[in-house]
Amino acid sequence: MSEAQHDNLQNADGADTIEQQDGVTINSQSVLEEIDNSNAEENEDDSIKGKHEIPMLEYDTLSMEDLTAELEKLVENEKVMAVKDHVEEIRKAFTDKYHEFIDEKREEFNAQNNEEGLDFEYHFPLKNKFDTILNSYRSSKSKHFKELQNNLENNFTTRENLIEELKHLIDSGETNIGDMFKKANDIRDRWKNAGAIPRDKYNILWNNYHFHMERFYDVMHLDKEARDIDLKNNLEHKQHIIVKAKELLNEADVMKAFRELQLLHRVWKEEIGPVDRDQRELIWNEFSEITKQMHDKREGLYAVAREKETDNLAIKNEIILLIETLGTEKIDSHSGWQAQIKKLEALREAFFKAGKVPAEVTEETWGKFKNAVRAFNVNKNVFYKDIKHEQHENLLKKQALVEKAKSLQESADFNAATPVMKQIQNDWKKIGHVPRKYSDSIWKEFKDACNAYFDRMHDARNAESTEEVEAFEKKKTFLDELKSFELTGDHKIDLDAIKVHIATWKTFGRVPHNRRHIEGKFNKILDALFEKLSLSKKDTEMIRFNNRLEHMSENDDKRALEQEQYFIRKKIDEVQGEIFQLENNIQFISSSSKGKNPFIEEVEKSIERHKDDLKLWKEKLQQIKSL
Repeated sequence: MSEAQHDNLQNADGADTIEQQDGVTINSQSVLEEIDNSNAEENEDDSIKGKHEIPMLEYDTLSMEDLTAELEKLVENEKVMAVKDHVEEIRKAFTDKYHEFIDEKREEFNAQNNEEGLDFEYHFPLKNKFDTILNSYRSSKSKHFKELQNNLENNFTTRENLIEELKHLIDSGETNIGDMFKKANDIRDRWKNAGAIPRDKYNILWNNYHFHMERFYDVMHLDKEARDIDLKNNLEHKQHIIVKAKELLNEADVMKAFRELQLLHRVWKEEIGPVDRDQRELIWNEFSEITKQMHDKREGLYAVAREKETDNLAIKNEIILLIETLGTEKIDSHSGWQAQIKKLEALREAFFKAGKVPAEVTEETWGKFKNAVRAFNVNKNVFYKDIKHEQHENLLKKQALVEKAKSLQESADFNAATPVMKQIQNDWKKIGHVPRKYSDSIWKEFKDACNAYFDRMHDARNAESTEEVEAFEKKKTFLDELKSFELTGDHKIDLDAIKVHIATWKTFGRVPHNRRHIEGKFNKILDALFEKLSLSKKDTEMIRFNNRLEHMSENDDKRALEQEQYFIRKKIDEVQGEIFQLENNIQFISSSSKGKNPFIEEVEKSIERHKDDLKLWKEKLQQIKSL
C-alpha cells in the first residue's frame, strides 16, 4: 500500500481494509486516520498546536471557585484554540454544579415562602464572574475564527494552483532536467509556505500533491543520478523518522510518545518527498506497524483508565446510596438537621473528588446524584417549613404581648398594672423563636415598652412627696424619743405603753420608698423592749408578728404577704412531720421497755413543745388569712 494512497484504499465492498489480530477485528486504518485527522485539524489552525501539553484536569472534582480560577488562568495565558476542549469541560462542570446549587436554593426559598406572587431570585457573584470570563473567551474565539476563515479558502486556492503548476510542469515535455528540478523545488518551497487550509480538504489535497510529486519523479528517469540522490535523501529522512518512532515505543509516558509520533507523521507527510518506488510500500508499512504498536500501548493505557472510571462509578453509586439513606432518616431538631447537612456536604465533596466515570453513564450518574440531593433537601425543607410556621405563630403571640405592654406603659395605676406587666414578661419567656428577620425588631419594641413602664413606676415610687418626707421626719424624731423610753416594771402598764408607741408610729403614715430603712430601726427597738417584758413566748411572738403584718398591709406589699404565708405553711408542715416522727419513735421505745424511762420522758416533753409551736404557727396562719 502506497503512503500517498493509504487514505483512499478500500476493499471491494467499499469498506475500510480490516485485519484480524489475536482473534480481535481491528480497523487497520483507524489509528492512521486518527493521526491524519488530528494533523488536519492542527493544519487548519496553527494556534491549536501543542494543545496536548496543557493538562486536562478532572474538572468534575473541582469546586465552582476553583473552576472559575482555572478558566481565568487558561483564557489569560493560552491560545484560544489550544484550550477550547478545556474551556468546554470547565463550562460543563461549572454549569452542572451551578444548577444543582440553584435548585437547592430554589427549594429552600419555596419552603420558606408561602406567599403568592413571590419570584425566586438569587444573586451569585461567582456566576457573574464566570460568565464574564467565558464571554470574553467566546469573543476572542469568534474573532479568531473570522480572521482564520478569511485566509483558509485563499490558501486552498493557492495550493490548488501549485498542484496545477506541478501537473503542467510534468506534462510540459521540457527536456532540460535541471530546470525542471529547479522549478519543482520552487513549487515545493511555495507549497510549504502556502498556509493553512480547511481541514475537510486537507487529506485529499495532500494526497493529490504527493501523487503528482511521485509522477514528477517517475518521469525524471532520464536523469537517474539527480533523481536517485533526491530519493535517497528522502529515504534517509524517513528511515531516521522510523528510528525515532521505534525509540518512542520505550517511552514511559505513552501519551507523550503518541503526541510525538503524531508530529513525526506530520513531518513524514508534509515535509519529506517521496522515495524510490521499490521502497515506498515497504518503508511505509514499517512506519505504519510502529504506529499500530503505539496505538496498542495507548489502548492499554485507556483500558486502565476505563477500569479506574469503573471503580469511580462504584464509589459514586455508593455515595448516592448513602445520600438517599441520609435523606430518609427521621430528624426532628434544628441541631439534628445541621448535623445531617454537614454529612451531606462531606458526601457531596467525596462524590466530586471520586473522579470520572465511563462516558456512557456520566449523565445517568449525575442525574441520580442530583435526585438524591434533591430528595434530601425536600425532607429538610419540609422540617424547616414546619419550623417557619411555628415561628410565625410565635411572632403573632409576641406581637400581641407587645401591644398589651404598650397599652400599659403609660398606666398610673401601678398596683394594678405591675402584676400584669410582670406576667407579660413571664409569658414572653415561654414563647419560642420567631423568624430571624423579625427577632431583633420585636424584642426592641417589647423591651422599650416594658422599660418605659417600669422606669415610670420607679420614678414615681422614688419621688419624695411632701407628705412622705414629713412622715419620715416625724418618725425620725419619734425614734429618738423612743430610745429614752424606760419600762416601769409593771407588766400591764409597760405592755400598754408599748402598744401606744406602736399605734402612734402608725399614725405618721408612709415614708419615701428609699427611706424605709427607718422601719427596721423601729422594729429593733420594739424587739429589745419585748425581751425585757415578762411576756410569754407566744404573746411576744404574736405582737411582733401582728406588727409586721400591719406594716406589710400599710405598704400594700402583696408579694411580702404571699411569701410570709408560704413560709408559715412550710413551717406547719415541718412541725407536724417532726411530731409524727417523735410519736412513732416513742411507741417503738415504749413497746420494748418496762417502768419509767428518762429518754421517753424527754421525748414526750419535746412533743409538747412542738405542739405548742404548731399552735403558734397555725394562729399566725389564721391571722394572715384574715387580711
